[in-house]
Amino acid sequence: MGLFVDIKKRVNGFKLDVCWEIGNELAVLFGYSGAGKSLTLKLIAGLMKPDSGFIRSKGVVCFDSESKTDLEPQKRFLGYVFQDLSLFPHMSVRENILYGAKGVAANERKDRLDELAEKFHIRDILLKRPSEISGGQKQRVAFARALFRRPSALLLDEPFSALDRPLRMEMQVFLKEVRRDFDVPVILVTHDTDEACALADRMIVYSRGKVMQTGLPSDIFNSPKTEEVKRLVGCQLRLR
Repeated sequence: MGLFVDIKKRVNGFKLDVCWEIGNELAVLFGYSGAGKSLTLKLIAGLMKPDSGFIRSKGVVCFDSESKTDLEPQKRFLGYVFQDLSLFPHMSVRENILYGAKGVAANERKDRLDELAEKFHIRDILLKRPSEISGGQKQRVAFARALFRRPSALLLDEPFSALDRPLRMEMQVFLKEVRRDFDVPVILVTHDTDEACALADRMIVYSRGKVMQTGLPSDIFNSPKTEEVKRLVGCQLRLR
């Protein structure tokens, strides 16, 4: 089982009304800025509350407006990597990672920290602060924190957007490794064509708060089903 989302939310005149489902795969929410992609992640994570709808992650109902179910963010067991990474500047790398440890038994924390530090090659920077490490290392720290509780899904809000092209490509390889090693559904928000094509098992195309098309990246770019998707894809291809 993966993630099922059927939600509505109105914010300052903008209306989000989306319904989609993914299995154990990497899905890309693709579209222009302001289409509702990041808002969707916040609603899934419980950082905002939908006006109505239903959210289920690996069999656990996170939100259901009919039954008035609304789990707190920490009880949804979802990993979240923000666009700005949101590392705490006054904390060490070790402290930043352990910030995601709430709910993990004390005797398990050291083992998990050691495992993630080894897997993500950040053991030698655990005592440093974010200002003392590179951009790629910050990315790895943010992923380690998001994965510490072994979440049921991983939500990524354009985490690579501020990186230069070589580092961005390196982190795309890293994300593929994360997907393989942790075997967890991943939702990645992006408006970058190359990134979507390189990473997505499935694309979910957003426009003005609605889902316009879902499918394989090749199907969407080669056979857009609507003029809206055709314009979006055509614009992205011209920018490449």
